[in-house]
Amino acid sequence: MNFDAALDQALSRLHDEGRYRTFIDIERQKGAFPHALWTCPDGTEKEITVWCGNDYLGMGQHPVVLEAMHDALDKTGAGSGGTRNISGTTVYHKRLEAELADLHAKEAALVFTSAYIANDATLSTLPVLFPGLIIYSDALNHASMIEGIRRNGGAKRIFRHNDVAHLRELLEADDPAAPKLIAFESIYSMDGDFGPIAEICDLAEEFGALTYLDEVHAVGMYGKRGGGVSERDNLTGRIDIINGTLGKAFGVFGGYIAASAKMCDAVRSYAPGFIFTTSLPPAVAAGAAASIAYLKTEDGQKLRDAQQTHARILKARLQAMGLPIIDHGSHIVPVHVGHPVHCKALSDMLLDQFGIYVQPINYPTVPRGTERLRFTPSPVHDSGEIDRLVNGMDRLWSQCKLNRSIAAA
Repeated sequence: MNFDAALDQALSRLHDEGRYRTFIDIERQKGAFPHALWTCPDGTEKEITVWCGNDYLGMGQHPVVLEAMHDALDKTGAGSGGTRNISGTTVYHKRLEAELADLHAKEAALVFTSAYIANDATLSTLPVLFPGLIIYSDALNHASMIEGIRRNGGAKRIFRHNDVAHLRELLEADDPAAPKLIAFESIYSMDGDFGPIAEICDLAEEFGALTYLDEVHAVGMYGKRGGGVSERDNLTGRIDIINGTLGKAFGVFGGYIAASAKMCDAVRSYAPGFIFTTSLPPAVAAGAAASIAYLKTEDGQKLRDAQQTHARILKARLQAMGLPIIDHGSHIVPVHVGHPVHCKALSDMLLDQFGIYVQPINYPTVPRGTERLRFTPSPVHDSGEIDRLVNGMDRLWSQCKLNRSIAAA
């Protein structure tokens, strides 16, 4: 086989379809978030405003987080030195897991190197712990959940997105004695819509199923202490396993699950993705714990309130110009474009002409024909930056002759 030719063909398909992904080289500047330096193709540097990051609250730049990381780095050095089982469990990892368990009002938590690995490792291990387990998965669940469920080799059922009636049909069709688990998300990040947590919990209780909730895009962002949508809606106690990330609203790195002590102990003992992976560097664990603790406070609530306010303002202004906003009331602001080439062109022009950085979201992240730009306003995107974004989108939307849903204001 001509391997180079096969690689050329695979890459050419992406270019031909207009969905080849280009990395933008940026350098975040401490204390200047959401600003960064972009290294242009010609080697020059240009200041830009990041509008697509997942550091939703700017905690990756927060002095409380940086101080904790500096302190741990000075005390312990760089890496953890091993897996959690072999010299890689430190006081910083234990403090982090205690903060997470407290955040979600669970007995325990288990930290992984990413939320992707946490989902994959946990969902692929649960059928080992519960032989004959049937997993019911929302059709729009994240790739990490899909991969974990696929790899376990057990029975799975896919219910239509947020369709509780369809989920009931699937549950009713299976053996009542079979162990069951329902896996879903609190916020689906590409549309910014919410999962029907209470209704799914009702079904889980009726059919004796476990609940597995991915709160990756909600932890830090919702609830009185940042525990996610389940905390906001007083539903945490009805969720058996919560998955979250340390790399979005908490601004650091890593992922986790929070559950009963027995559940965490069993996953810790059986999941290869946990057993054979070097643990987080202590400085990272320290920074994440500091971020979580800070966002539990009133100051954390002020950041959440400011972020939600900026998201509402941005949505209202883009909608007033007739741009096709997907608005489900969350902090995420997707603008539907519908074509990969147009989506990439808009992204490039925003960067080149306005210093606005937003990545195009194309297939396979979203279905074909639903390509979009996905904006993530933060508490520190000020009114001037919102003005520049809105004006830039208005000009480029007209320049590209894209449709508007209503006449522009």
